[in-house]
Amino acid sequence: MWSINIVAVLVVLLMISILWTNLRGAPWLPTTMDKVHKMLVMAGVGPNDVVYDLGCGDGRALVAAARTYGARAVGIEIDPLRYLWCQLLITVLGLRRQVKIVYGDIFNQDLSDADVIFSYLLPKTNKKLESKFMRELHPTARIVSNDFLFPGLRLLRHDNDAELYLYHPLPSSLNS
Repeated sequence: MWSINIVAVLVVLLMISILWTNLRGAPWLPTTMDKVHKMLVMAGVGPNDVVYDLGCGDGRALVAAARTYGARAVGIEIDPLRYLWCQLLITVLGLRRQVKIVYGDIFNQDLSDADVIFSYLLPKTNKKLESKFMRELHPTARIVSNDFLFPGLRLLRHDNDAELYLYHPLPSSLNS
């Protein structure tokens, strides 16, 4: 009987987790590792970069940035279950000095030290982020968006097959 109760509690927590993130920016849909590596290559990530993942989910992009490219990485996650998972993951992998996970809302975090931003968020969230990016990021920062556009930002390059878009935090009116 107690096992049924535990399963029921876990199901309820999972449903709350899914609904909560959907209301706050986007549902969690994990990016394939192949696409994560394409994002890292598109952004030209290197060992001197600080990579932010907005809504870092299970932390796969952060781990890849740190392990494969030697970058420092910061994940921002609003879902407490995925936040705790990421904390456990970076501890087990020995990445605590290189990867930091912040529990909170992306709109309440300072992004000014980011060289690269990863975003897999819905269009309405991206639209809200544009002014924050232009205000907080240095002009040469790179923003890689997975699937969804930032129409107000300067598009540098896109990969239509992978549905990846690379931007600078400058107004789109500067697009040539």
